[in-house]
Amino acid sequence: MADYEKLWLSHCFVKNEQTVFLKQALLPISSLFISIAFLATGYGMLMTYIGLYLKQAGLSEMAIGIINSAFFLGALLAAVFSQKLIVSVGHARSFSAFSAVMVIAFLGHTLHYHPWFWAGLRLLSGFAFYALLIVLESWLNEKSSSEDRGRVLAVYTVVFFLATAVGQLILGMDISSHLVFVLGSVLVLAALFLVAITRISQPQLPPFERYSLPKVLHIAPLALVGSVIGGFFVGGFYTMVPVFVLNTYGEQSVVASFMAISILGGLLAQWPVGTLSDRYGRRKLLAWAGLFSFVICLLLALFANHTWLFYLLGFLLGTSLFSIYPLSVARANDRLDHGKDLVEVSRSLLFAYGIGSFLAPLLLGVVLGLSGGLFFTVLAIAALILGVYALTAERIANEQLSVFVAVPAAS
Repeated sequence: MADYEKLWLSHCFVKNEQTVFLKQALLPISSLFISIAFLATGYGMLMTYIGLYLKQAGLSEMAIGIINSAFFLGALLAAVFSQKLIVSVGHARSFSAFSAVMVIAFLGHTLHYHPWFWAGLRLLSGFAFYALLIVLESWLNEKSSSEDRGRVLAVYTVVFFLATAVGQLILGMDISSHLVFVLGSVLVLAALFLVAITRISQPQLPPFERYSLPKVLHIAPLALVGSVIGGFFVGGFYTMVPVFVLNTYGEQSVVASFMAISILGGLLAQWPVGTLSDRYGRRKLLAWAGLFSFVICLLLALFANHTWLFYLLGFLLGTSLFSIYPLSVARANDRLDHGKDLVEVSRSLLFAYGIGSFLAPLLLGVVLGLSGGLFFTVLAIAALILGVYALTAERIANEQLSVFVAVPAAS
């Protein structure tokens, strides 16, 4: 058989495989992907806007940090308590309940403005949003085969990142505050509508597994440290970086552009980072993510007033900061023996990620209130800690590496 015939047959096989994947794996759960897109658009829009609104209302950076941290406190509570409700009433009903809570929280912002009242609303929003993600992700895992799960999660990652970036671009239109909260509510209701009419059967969640951070620290210390620092970066990025950019440039459109560019950088980095980590190991890539973020954060501290350079550095920062948590999860999987304790370790890493996200706005709010110049310096120190620790961590042989699967940092 000639070479061109072999090439043509290979192309036909790949094309047929892609068609089968689209028809059998993606189309049956397409309503879930669209629901995720609606939720992520509202999430990205509101996460950025809250800090901007509070700053324009005259609140201090410390107060903004406290209010924003309430969102991630709600996320931690969802990680502990939401699964019990999902198991007891089912996915569809729990999705409806959590959607109602999220809409109430969003619209509550338009009824009354008081910092403590808004902190309570952020707590409800964080609980509801992460509970909704637990429902949708468990559905995706249940309805995808072991052969297709990696590709399904890859599509999930693309949808989540793109939708979050769209949320930033909507803010660039400089719409009114009431419209932001109403639009966020409409997006949640649109997601609820798609889930309410879906014919996808409801999965069975496994029993709740306890969290054991000391156990993870013993099994995969680098994964635990990476999860905390990854959560610190992402939590700080979505909550306090918009405030820093607003303080520097004074324009909401610049904030929206910087956030969208950084998120797209994170999306585009997932495939090459995953490929390189499969080849060279998670330790080296986590070291790269930490040290690269360290350099970029120092450059951001020095050149924050140069708009286009600021955008470029934001894109580069996105490539590394959104890779830390997926690399940490992959590192933990490399350390486990044939999936032993996988559920407990995975949930413990997610909980550690939530702790980092919760601490970020608290610490960065204080730092930003003291000095804008110290803001990215603190992030640089956190990145340096990760990079140096990764370089000193134990190496894992290539034959023991698991397959890297990209996951959105928010989920």
